[in-house]
Amino acid sequence: MSAVEAKLAELGLSLPEVVPPLAAYQPAVRSGRYVYTAGQLPMVDGKLPLTGKVGAEVTPEEAKELARTCALNALAAVKSVAGDLDRVARVVKVVGFVASASDFTGQPAVLNGASELLGEVLGDKGVHARSAVGVAVLPLDAPVEVEIQVELTEA
Repeated sequence: MSAVEAKLAELGLSLPEVVPPLAAYQPAVRSGRYVYTAGQLPMVDGKLPLTGKVGAEVTPEEAKELARTCALNALAAVKSVAGDLDRVARVVKVVGFVASASDFTGQPAVLNGASELLGEVLGDKGVHARSAVGVAVLPLDAPVEVEIQVELTEA
């Protein structure tokens, strides 16, 4: 077990299976020392635990938990092409999309769920730049979607 996966276990979490793509793309691709994930939905065992807009059908607190799930799914996607999460030198960038009710402006707080998980699991390597974007709708009516970019250590 890698040190990162041991840390996940310490937090009571485990790395899920990679979420299969919903269309014509790969969950993650590697280019040199970088891994780019596709947008990861908060899928658990092949389905979304909640759907709808944050600030309407989904509370900000629920959405923050869903963002954590998205980040966990993103780490699984990274591992699928990197082979080992201990190769992560740092998370460079996180981009999060929040399906938002028209008056909801708390996207950064929702995306803290993903950012905090990456920090808990990776420590200083999890500190990153980030964008939090409110959108009208996401695939499958998901409340949140997160993609990450990581730099790997030398092989």
